[in-house]
Amino acid sequence: MDMVLITLSNMFNNFFDSEESSGKLLIICTALSLVITNSAIGPDYLSFWQRNVGGLSLVHWINDALMAIFFLLIGLELERELYIGELSNFKIAIFPIVAAIGGMTAPALIHFSLNEGTPTQTGIGIPMATDVAFALGVLAILGNRIPASLKVFVVAFAVIDDLGAIVIIAAFYTAQLSVWYLVGALTVWTLLFALNRLCRVMSLIPYLLGGALMWFLMLNSGIHATIAGVMLAFAIPFRSKDDEKSPSHKLEHLLHKPVAFIVLPIFALANTGIIVKADWMQGLTSANSVGIAAGLTLGKPLGVTFLCFVAVAIGICRLPPDLNWSHVIGAGFLGGIGFTMSIFIANLAFSGNPEVINASKMVLLLASLTAGIFGFLWLSLLGKPGSHTKA
Repeated sequence: MDMVLITLSNMFNNFFDSEESSGKLLIICTALSLVITNSAIGPDYLSFWQRNVGGLSLVHWINDALMAIFFLLIGLELERELYIGELSNFKIAIFPIVAAIGGMTAPALIHFSLNEGTPTQTGIGIPMATDVAFALGVLAILGNRIPASLKVFVVAFAVIDDLGAIVIIAAFYTAQLSVWYLVGALTVWTLLFALNRLCRVMSLIPYLLGGALMWFLMLNSGIHATIAGVMLAFAIPFRSKDDEKSPSHKLEHLLHKPVAFIVLPIFALANTGIIVKADWMQGLTSANSVGIAAGLTLGKPLGVTFLCFVAVAIGICRLPPDLNWSHVIGAGFLGGIGFTMSIFIANLAFSGNPEVINASKMVLLLASLTAGIFGFLWLSLLGKPGSHTKA
């Protein structure tokens, strides 16, 4: 079969370019944070992020408020994909969906098998997510040495991975639940949904005001406040026939650069202050660290490739025309770059245990770096367009 050329939309190209640049900036901020943390001013740097502002620490504001904006953008991207993007056609969408399921399940099982019945069992969600910015950064370096559809495939399954991580956060990393605050948040969301579906209100103002109220109620409900960002995204109107004029599109376009160049870099600066002690290697040998490392570097490519192969073999879906199994394996390696969302989950999973959080972040950086290098080398050697190995 001749290779089918895929023309990427302007929106996807803009998305790809911003994520590529964001990935580079994230690397710089992470390196800067690591250097400062382990310098003479390290204690002052770490205490700065713990400074109380309006009843919450700075890092709390970043992880609960700024990251809610990040989750709002993820929700808007997912909404677009479901309406007019890669996930709008079920026959096309099922392949990255299967990849995402495999890429979440295998790492989780690896971590669980090593940590079952221990206090670090709660870290099961850490190796499940994929960092879109860093994964696309690697693909950007590869340029036209890989088929265009591989970029779309990675974005699609990474976004689904993030959705899975959001579900994990809501289901398993919830503090003591306050039912009335939760009911209030759901009521606000229902009203916003009605404004969209029944009243056809197209102004963003009532949705943003309602979203702020929903965030406050969710913050006090015990469920992580960032979930409000995803809920708000699906309440905002999206018009498939005139996408560029829809409120959802306008807000997504408005948020891309602030999230890429402000929210995520600040998150990296505040959350990657890893203290490298003399015995730092001991922390990498714990069951939790081994589970995270093995989940990202082995579980991701194995889970993505195996489940996709099974799904194609039994006829559930088909391998995209200009991709081969080498591309899928390479995408699986890139799925092991679990930086932003994985660090976010580590903070929730081991809240109150800074030693375990520090060790988790260290192994996350090393495992993500390893996965990124493996993915780059694999696709450099075996990912050329037109090189087919059909099942």
